[in-house]
Amino acid sequence: MTKSIRDTAVDRLTEKQAKEELAALAEEIAAHDIAYHQKDSPEIDDAAYDALRTRNEAIERRFPQLLRSDSPAKSVGAAPARGFRKITHTVPMLSLGNAFTGEDVSDFIDGIRRFLKLEPDEAVEVTAEPKIDGVSFSARYEKGKLTVAATRGDGSVGEDITANLKTIKTLPQVIKGNVPDLIEVRGEVYMTKSDFKIMNETQEENGAKVFANPRNAAAGSLRQLNAAITAERPLQIFCYAYGALEGAGWETHWDFLMQLEQWKFPVNERTTQCKSVEEMLHAYRKLGEERATLPYDIDGIVYKVNRKDLQTRLGFVSRAPRWAIAHKYSAERAETILEKIEIQVGRTGVLTPVAHLTPVTVGGVVVSRATLHNEDEIARKDIRVGDAVRIQRAGDVIPQIVEVIAEKRPQNSAPYVFPSTCPVCDSLAIREEDEAARRCTGGLICPAQAVQRLKHFVSRDAFDIEGLGGKHIEAFFADGTITSPADIFTLADRDKKSLTPLRAREGWGPKSAENLFASINSRRTPSLERFIYALGIRQVGQATARLLAQAYGTYEAWRDAMLAAQDQDSDSYKDLINIEQIGSSVATDLIAFFAEAHNRDVLDALIQEITVEAADKPDIASSPIAGKIVVFTGTLETMSRSEAKAQAQSLGAKVAGSVSKKTDIVVAGPGAGSKLKEAQTHGVRIVTEAEYAALIGS
Repeated sequence: MTKSIRDTAVDRLTEKQAKEELAALAEEIAAHDIAYHQKDSPEIDDAAYDALRTRNEAIERRFPQLLRSDSPAKSVGAAPARGFRKITHTVPMLSLGNAFTGEDVSDFIDGIRRFLKLEPDEAVEVTAEPKIDGVSFSARYEKGKLTVAATRGDGSVGEDITANLKTIKTLPQVIKGNVPDLIEVRGEVYMTKSDFKIMNETQEENGAKVFANPRNAAAGSLRQLNAAITAERPLQIFCYAYGALEGAGWETHWDFLMQLEQWKFPVNERTTQCKSVEEMLHAYRKLGEERATLPYDIDGIVYKVNRKDLQTRLGFVSRAPRWAIAHKYSAERAETILEKIEIQVGRTGVLTPVAHLTPVTVGGVVVSRATLHNEDEIARKDIRVGDAVRIQRAGDVIPQIVEVIAEKRPQNSAPYVFPSTCPVCDSLAIREEDEAARRCTGGLICPAQAVQRLKHFVSRDAFDIEGLGGKHIEAFFADGTITSPADIFTLADRDKKSLTPLRAREGWGPKSAENLFASINSRRTPSLERFIYALGIRQVGQATARLLAQAYGTYEAWRDAMLAAQDQDSDSYKDLINIEQIGSSVATDLIAFFAEAHNRDVLDALIQEITVEAADKPDIASSPIAGKIVVFTGTLETMSRSEAKAQAQSLGAKVAGSVSKKTDIVVAGPGAGSKLKEAQTHGVRIVTEAEYAALIGS
């Protein structure tokens, strides 16, 4: 039996295997984020989702040089859905890292001690709060009055749900007493189990939609375009954090929670304070024993460092704060039948098997699909069509297949044969040595890949073209109207000369056609980072696109540099891999993209129709190191390397991992070695840790 790459211990993966699996994980997790946060229709359960993220994080720790720009570790949620006004969070609404064992919790506290350089036995006080299985929100109060409220969205931009949130009676419209000039109160919207049951019964009687679980019911109710519908739903809230804040402050998180209670915000009464790992685990076990009898769903407990000054020092890493973690509870299981295996083709050609299951209820949730990851996963578990399978879920969605129930296998069962050709274009689907995924070789001649790339191009975080959704792209591609990005921007001119203009086609009209053309025209001047991201280059997500835009400034400079970087002995190649978080793996995919004549033709045609705006230059006046390339080497004595790097980036610096002639500052501590010598060779400015602290005013 072929051994699944996903079943291979992380410490035994080759770099090639790791690169391939990280690519597959990034694509898979991003799809699940959209299904959960944007569509309120999750496709895998919490346990399966957490397992994907845990695996991804473990691989990234072992192979930091393979860190992708679209790494799940850098993302939060999904972009807000259409139909709601966008709200940009003043302070991002981040997600949380996960702990699954007592050892994970102990590692969390030990990591905090190391980061802050505390003594091994020094106490780190935390709060332990029930992790409510609901929908996150942020409510902004100015001079004590509620002005605007938003969902988490993608962590940076959420949906305007002000009118909807105001219908929840337990949310104060006005804060009375001594209030800050500005505060964003954050919390969770939820529905109790009893209210959920009653509402679903009413929905069923009226022939309306029946929700799978309280979390989905709360999400669907909160995200109604008609606030009157939200007002009819039995929604409640718990509050537990703040975002933007002016005119106030608290020494501890516990003090803040007490203030929330005084202001009449609902705070979970089961929140406790802990001074040791033992007390944290006791709180976890005690809450777990009460879990089944609680009036609302929880999926874990959240630990937060209590002291606010320590939270500030700890800061954030990627998508989560260093000072908080979610300790998850175990999964639930059920049995069902695997009815068929469908092969889906992604925009990079990866063939992903999806299991279609006989619908089954697990802990009150009806599930019918699960991803099978790749052909090795199918072979390792010997999964076959018609099998009885045991599925697992945690929290509120659909499961992963844990195992096949061999004794219930049909007599006529046959092993599943993974296709060696693309199910869409019939091109050869190859799997390179040591790679986990099989990939269609059709490239852009494969309709599935071409369509998926076009969908990506017009998506919210790329060109964000309103009115040109996935179904429209599929239809336009099928009739040959749009086959490349440039076709989108010539659509209006071609439509004027067409014998079958868009306004006369089924599903369209004069107004909708006019709106589409206007929407397209409004997107003719994308920012450089959006443009780069929209191209759909492997391993180039939003974060990497932003790094490239900042590094090269203009489209012309970026393109010229990528062509020049094909010579790996060139300065252009060295500059590329020296960009923080790029590395040789991402560089290889960038170079490969520009090496293809077809891709260059696509760019040439597209650039004739649009103007790519140059990247914003850093505000040099805002910080003495803004825009400068900084390298840290040797031992830092007043802060950890991670803290120093995070602080430098927050001040607008670019932190590099190696020294080059373009490096501006090298901060050298005791034990500095080759990087210090390299800096001396290039005549780079070298400062001590104390001199660096004086420079940035720390």
